[in-house]
Amino acid sequence: MSRLALIKAVLGPILRLMFRPRVDGIENIPGTGPVILAGNHLTFIDSMILPICCERPVHFIGKDEYVTGKGFKGRLMAWFFTGVGMIPVDRDGGRGGVAALMTGRRVLEEGKAFAIYPEGTRSPDGRLYRGRTGIARLTLMTGAPVVPFAMIGTDKLQPGGAGLPRPGKVTVRFGAPMEFSRYEGMDRDRYVLRAVTDSVMAEVMRLSGQEYVDMYATKAKAA
Repeated sequence: MSRLALIKAVLGPILRLMFRPRVDGIENIPGTGPVILAGNHLTFIDSMILPICCERPVHFIGKDEYVTGKGFKGRLMAWFFTGVGMIPVDRDGGRGGVAALMTGRRVLEEGKAFAIYPEGTRSPDGRLYRGRTGIARLTLMTGAPVVPFAMIGTDKLQPGGAGLPRPGKVTVRFGAPMEFSRYEGMDRDRYVLRAVTDSVMAEVMRLSGQEYVDMYATKAKAA
């Protein structure tokens, strides 16, 4: 039994009991081949809930600090996150974004599912913020379709994204696949990248029902 299968068998029922996830539109995720799952990011537990809701393995980028912690808690987090498909990357500094982008490209070129939060960080106030164009570069470089998704209610269970989450009910909603083959070869055109990104975020907004803010979440946090 793989570690992912073991996690789903052992921890899956516990997480489902705690968060009672309702999953809509799961049939929109292709069963095989490369696909990008792009969604909103409300709190830490988003990355715990998404893998147990998907039938196929999903890979995603995470902070390397999630796998370098000390003691029992640190080892448990490393075991869980690497087991459910997290790829640790040092995202600090100028090279962090490039490393994340190239990692995502490699995963997609291997025909796997790759999840990304286009906002680049957790929302500071529950609203949906402007997407980073890395999502557009990934789909244009690889030809992988984008399946938008929305996490609904996770911020109510873990306000501020810190501390232990409380039990409750969440919804994970997947939209129809989006493809951008008409822009093939234009992955360096900043206007195309922005148009593709904005169209994905518009669909995430529709699925989540969040208020949209035309500002990067990092700038909102700094302010």
